[in-house]
Amino acid sequence: MGAPAKSDVPIITPNELVEADGIMFGFPTRFGMMAAQFKAFMDATGGLWGSQKLAGKPAGIFYSTRSQGGGRETTLLTAITQLTHHSMIFVPVGYTFGAGMFEMEKVKEGSPYGAGTFAGDSSRQPSELELGLAFHQGKYFADTAKKLRASA
Repeated sequence: MGAPAKSDVPIITPNELVEADGIMFGFPTRFGMMAAQFKAFMDATGGLWGSQKLAGKPAGIFYSTRSQGGGRETTLLTAITQLTHHSMIFVPVGYTFGAGMFEMEKVKEGSPYGAGTFAGDSSRQPSELELGLAFHQGKYFADTAKKLRASA
C-alpha cells in the first residue's frame, strides 16, 4: 500500500502468540474495519483457534485512523470478534484514564475500547494526550494480565 519496508522490525508468527502472557494488538482502520494485513494475520491463527491455544489469554486493542470519521468503533468492535473466537479475555481501557477521556478542547483519538491516534496523511504524530492514554492503557493492561496470571 505504499509504505516502505521496515526490515529492522521483527515480525511475529501466529504460533509465537502462545508464549505471551497477554497480547495487545495494534492496527490501522481501513474503511471502518481492521486493515487486511491484520485480518490475514488473524486468519493464519486458525490452527490456534482449533486447539484453543489462546483461550483465557488477556488481549487489548489500540489503533489509528486517518480522520474523525475513520470508522474506529466499527473497527474495534469487529476486531473483538477475533478475540472472542479464540476465547481470549478482552481488556478494554474503559474510562480508567479519567479526565483525559472527556477532553474536548484538544484534538485526540482514543475510546473506552482502546488508545488511538489520528494519523491524517501519515505526517501527524500522536498528541501528548493520545500518548498519555496509550501509556495508561499499556500499564493497565499489563497490571490486569499480571493479576490474571497470578490467579491461574
